[in-house]
Amino acid sequence: MSRHSFIESTLRGFSRAFSNALASEHVANQPGLLQQFDPRVRVIGMLALVIAVVICRRLAVITALLLLAMVIAIASRVSLASLAKRVWLVVLGFTGIIALPALFTVPGKPIWSVPALSLTISAQGLRSCVLLVLRVETAVTLTTVLVLATPWMHILKALRSFHLPADAVTMLAMTHRYVFLLIETANQMFESRESRMVGVMSASAQRRVAARTAGLLLSKSVELSHEVYLAMLSRGFRGDVRLLTGFRMKFYDYAALSAFLFAGGAAAWMGR
Repeated sequence: MSRHSFIESTLRGFSRAFSNALASEHVANQPGLLQQFDPRVRVIGMLALVIAVVICRRLAVITALLLLAMVIAIASRVSLASLAKRVWLVVLGFTGIIALPALFTVPGKPIWSVPALSLTISAQGLRSCVLLVLRVETAVTLTTVLVLATPWMHILKALRSFHLPADAVTMLAMTHRYVFLLIETANQMFESRESRMVGVMSASAQRRVAARTAGLLLSKSVELSHEVYLAMLSRGFRGDVRLLTGFRMKFYDYAALSAFLFAGGAAAWMGR
């Protein structure tokens, strides 16, 4: 195996991050179900479904909401394969680790036991574990579909139209822009180091290079954040998101909003 695997894998990770960002912008510009609605309708509608998922306590209702999220994703030109790789597997790993102790700590009717380890899995514990994982998977799927199908600045303007504080919107806007600039800077640093390397680096040398790069990147981040803010100010940013195209509600926007709110309310009522 090549000893450059760490640096090469880092470069590939940065490339994937940019590719995912470009794919997100591409999906947002495609004709689809969510793309035809007013951004405010998308934000309120998906938020209503997320709240319904959080409130629901029945697995069947949450499963139905997950299927609804998948249907919305397909109709909005969002790839299920992309959701599986970028959302479902990641959420399953992190949430599964958090939910795993519930299998053994929640009291109830035992369904399987390991006498050697004094561990018993209860039916109630299994249900609690599945409920947590399914609830998080559904909520994250809904929010991911919203972000993929809506340009980021449209989401920010929709939030401002709901009177979200300008400081919060500013932090979201700067964070979104700053993350990509930071990734680009790190990518350039690794490429510069790679182009000047001759021969094969040892594992200890790779670790030293990674540590020095991380420290330098951290010191650059403070200066870069100030430059990003000045660049935004020079382009007219004053805390409010302004777009060339204004938001205008149409008949089908009101119909879609009513459908979203009805679906969210019905799911919350049936999942009590």
